[in-house]
Amino acid sequence: MHLKTTFTAFALLAATGLAQAVPLPAGWTCNGNCGEFFAPDGDVTLPPGLSAYGWISTEGGLNGVGTLPTGALGSETNGSFAQTPPFSASAGDQLVWYFNYLTTDGGTLTDYAWAALLDSSNTVVSYLFTARTTPSGNTVPGSGLPALGAGVTLTPATSAVIATGPLFSPLGPDSGGCWDPAACGYTDWIKMDYTFSSAGNYFLAFGVTNVEEDFINTALAFNGTLNGKPFLAPSPSSVPEPASTALFGLGLAGLAALRRQRGRKALKNPAQF
Repeated sequence: MHLKTTFTAFALLAATGLAQAVPLPAGWTCNGNCGEFFAPDGDVTLPPGLSAYGWISTEGGLNGVGTLPTGALGSETNGSFAQTPPFSASAGDQLVWYFNYLTTDGGTLTDYAWAALLDSSNTVVSYLFTARTTPSGNTVPGSGLPALGAGVTLTPATSAVIATGPLFSPLGPDSGGCWDPAACGYTDWIKMDYTFSSAGNYFLAFGVTNVEEDFINTALAFNGTLNGKPFLAPSPSSVPEPASTALFGLGLAGLAALRRQRGRKALKNPAQF
């Protein structure tokens, strides 16, 4: 490997604080690119009061995946989807989740992410969270996306991104990049509260999708509790060796120049990415 590339790779590892990724636990569904972290990664800290978080990313996503379960809006390309194992809840049970939306996109490239409560037949009971890249105004709730369900409370209720090229290793070569400075960034952790109105068996589902293009990336990080019990928790035996993590970081850095060159050629706007 060329010395300059090697230096860039280790600089990326140092800058992002690359966490050790593992697959989502047994019983979860992943379609596309998903994983779990047990430590901060770049701009993503641990959620308040929790020691792990899951994520999905458009980097390495699949065509047609991650769109809204109630129907695509049009122009979606590739993305990722994750779903919890089934769980039972009683009326009055408390669902608390934290979400962090990260995007390197912008302009008309309005990527989006969502989280929904599904019943045992995979029908949407309630949207719990939506976010959408936008050149101005609030990113959460997502513009043009379905309204959040009755009884859902977000804290804060609305949120713009913290403007930056977000550092998060699941964004792949785009970590730290920014297509449109008015839209790139991350929301930090947003709290969602929901009280079940009726007993039943449920799932939680999460999606993220690119819009208009398939190579400038967006991600969603998440974790939460049902009556105080976390859905995602550390499993130290499944954490990969540090050497594997370092090789992953080197690979990301090696791909960065190629990805950004391709983006410039495709979108003909070399000044912003």
